[in-house]
Amino acid sequence: MPKVSNSVEKVAEPVRDRSRALGAILVEQGLLKPEDIDEIQRFASSRRLRFGDAALQLGLLTQRDVDIAIAQQFNYPTVPRGGKNGVADDVVAAYLPQSELIEPLRALRSQLSLRWDGDHKILAIVSPSRGEGRSWLAANLATVFAQMGKRTLLIDTDMRFPRQHQLFNLDNAVGLSALLTGRAGREIVCRIHPQLRLFVLPTGMLPPNPQELLGRQVFDLVLRLFADQYDLIIMDTPAVSEVADAQIVAARADATIVLARRNYTRQAQLNSAMRNLTQSGVNVIGSVITDH
Repeated sequence: MPKVSNSVEKVAEPVRDRSRALGAILVEQGLLKPEDIDEIQRFASSRRLRFGDAALQLGLLTQRDVDIAIAQQFNYPTVPRGGKNGVADDVVAAYLPQSELIEPLRALRSQLSLRWDGDHKILAIVSPSRGEGRSWLAANLATVFAQMGKRTLLIDTDMRFPRQHQLFNLDNAVGLSALLTGRAGREIVCRIHPQLRLFVLPTGMLPPNPQELLGRQVFDLVLRLFADQYDLIIMDTPAVSEVADAQIVAARADATIVLARRNYTRQAQLNSAMRNLTQSGVNVIGSVITDH
């Protein structure tokens, strides 16, 4: 019996330490006052609750406040939602990684990690048409890879209807188009968070000849240079059914995922997209169906 008692004491002590650490994080964020910590700890102790649950019951915090603080406590960096340095609501993985929406992306990340070898570094995300969640998938998948510690580069290659600069609140004056025409260097890549190994290259100014730019040999050179710098490159592409840009981009990737949206993507468009990709020599490794 004494041994059991000692084990309980050893387990209980880190729990109290974690509560104090969580409280310190919340005070630092301005979400709690020092006197709130004492109130929460008394309430938690009297009802045998965890610190976060006690704060929720007292109405001092929201679930999102607790989730973000816990993520920071376990060195799981999050990016603020909205504001000058924040991300758009759609990049859920960045500001609320515990969301149920993100679990399927972690499963996809695991499948890709298990199947790929060290030579597979460049992944293209394609879909038949616009509005199917292609940019959403690319942004959130890149984020969950970065949260795993992978040095991840997200490139927006859609020079007709770009989205990534909006999702990550970036200036789109200079980007991929300038890089491909020699008017800028690799320094234009933007790091999203100092503690998150996620980097984004937006499209930049929209050129009158996107297909010709993407088809130039310099694009291959750029990708090879980036492949030496990053563990993974994810490319957001234009819609397959509208222009040939997506086939050009996907043909340069090591692997491609085809995205379809439930109750939105037409079977004929999906079949046509798959046919076009196959004829272009694209390595399609799987498909994803989303409700987004």
